[in-house]
Order: sequence, then structure tokens, then C-alpha cells
Amino acid sequence: MPEAVKWWITLGMLAGVITRDEIRGTYDTIRPCIRRTPVVQVDLSELDPAGPALPGVTLKLEQLQCAGSFKARGAFANLLLRDVPPAGVVAASGGNHGVAVAYAAYRRGVPARIFVPTVSAPAKMERIRQLGAELVVTGERYADALAAAQAWVESSGAMSVHAFDQRETLLGQGTLALELAGQAPEMGTALDTVLVPVGGGGLIGGIAAYFAGTVRVIGVEPDGAPTLTRARAEGRPADAPAEGVAADALAPRRVGELVFPITQAYVEDVVLVDDASILAAQRALWQAARIAAEPAASVGIAALLTGAYKPAPGEHVAVVISGANMAASQLDSQVG
Repeated sequence: MPEAVKWWITLGMLAGVITRDEIRGTYDTIRPCIRRTPVVQVDLSELDPAGPALPGVTLKLEQLQCAGSFKARGAFANLLLRDVPPAGVVAASGGNHGVAVAYAAYRRGVPARIFVPTVSAPAKMERIRQLGAELVVTGERYADALAAAQAWVESSGAMSVHAFDQRETLLGQGTLALELAGQAPEMGTALDTVLVPVGGGGLIGGIAAYFAGTVRVIGVEPDGAPTLTRARAEGRPADAPAEGVAADALAPRRVGELVFPITQAYVEDVVLVDDASILAAQRALWQAARIAAEPAASVGIAALLTGAYKPAPGEHVAVVISGANMAASQLDSQVG
């Protein structure tokens, strides 16, 4: 059988790797440990008078989640749905996932060792230390930290908590979509589209699996780290550049093997935004709405302000503001 045919058969099988019912069950399990983050509605002209007038954009404020990002959902899903060995847990992270796993391990009373690359933000590293996890800084990129974490798993017997390519991680991240689906009607109309930041794809994979085509899902990536864009162009996960202002959160080199089939089935499109537009969106969120978002969390707003994604008239768009793990000094210097 030709390799291409084998791959597409695999895609068909893996597109259902997680289901809406499983996400609902996961939400019931992790709900006592996470926050039901709020939504707010804005007009884009409030954020940028020179930008498009687009009323009724819903922002899902996941930067208010425990540990400062959506990653807490997947971290708790792993620790509560799997059997944690005495050696504890280990994770590789650009920063946010490491903070989330350290937080979940602290709450559950289990040891944690977190591997991060040198590109990780100092604020994220310090938060991991504050939560009592052992921090190991190694290599220049996420892939280097992942290799070191995998070696530690083999030598220690600790449980690996993957940032995106793990069923439980996807199930946890999918609970954001469950919440959003229930909150969107509060904004006046049913949800049509959700814009989702993309790195390794755990968030967009979980969200897309939950909506399963009932809501349009659009990925947004930095043009310096086009992991899902590259995978869609080549028809399978493939190495991509890992650069730019959001590299600590959205630059894992390639999208996950479990994630990709879900995105092929349920993600309508992926758009790219550049560093300047990401930083402009970050500034706009803070100056106009007092929403503190890290660069990676600002890409969806950047897509709307630049026209990388252009909603149709009357389209109800939601944007995931995915995290805010940064030092106050960073906020002052970049958006003050």
C-alpha cells in the first residue's frame, strides 16, 4: 500500500482520537481544580480606531486561568486521569506548560521536574521554581528540552506530561470549548467562529475536536513559527522555523502527531501574523481594554486588526486570549 494512502487512513482513524463526550467527562473531573474563565465582548474599533469596525467580538479570557494560561486544563487532566508514579511527573515546555504542570503537581502533592529551553521567559522560569518544581534549563528550543525530558522519563520512571501530543492534554484543552459554547449565547448570538493561537496544536486540537465542525475553527500562527501551516502544506507534521516574539509559547518546531488529523478534519483555515502586528495587538489589548496578554495570546486579535482573518457581516467571532505569564516589567516595556 502506498505511504500516502496509509497516512490518509491513519488520518481518518485519528481524527476521532478524542470525542465531545470524553471532553465533557474530563471537565467534570478537572472542574474543581480550574477556573471557569469569563468572556467579554468588544468592538475592534475600541482596540484600534484605525482598524476595522467589528462589533460583538467575544474574548475568552483564559489568561485568568489557574497558573496564568489554558495549559492548566491539560495539566490537571493528565494528573487526574492517569496513574502518577512515585517518581512524579516530568514535562518539557517553552514556559506556560511547565508552569501549569508545576502548579498541578503542587496542588496534587507530587514531585515535578520541568525542562525548558533558554528561550523561555525568565518570568515563567521563576514561577516554575516558586511552585516547588525542579527546573532544568537546557538547549535553545523546545525540541531540546523535550529530548532531555524524555531521557529523564527513561531513567527515573516519572510520568511524562506532554504539552500537546497526549490524549489527556487534548481532552483538558478541549474543555475550553465546552465552556465557550455555553458562554457565547450570553453575548447575544450563537457562535460562528473561534480564532485559536497555534503552537504544537494542543489547544486548537482540543477545541476543534469538541466543536467537530459545528463552529468554524481558525488557527492563528506567528509567521516565524508556522507549525500547522507547514504541516497542512506538506500533508503531515513537518519541521518549521521556530522564531519570533512568541517563540517561547508558539514555536515547538512541529505540530503534534495526534493533533494534526483533528485539525485536518475540523480546522477550516490557518492564518499568519507577523511580530509587529502581534506586539501591536498586545499593546491594544492593554491600552484599550486593560487585558494583559503575552504575545502568543495576542495573535488572534492581530489577525482581526490586520485583516489576516476577515469575518463576514454579522459573523460572531470569539478569540481565545490564551495566557499572560510575563513579568510586569515586560508589560511596561512593550505596552506601556
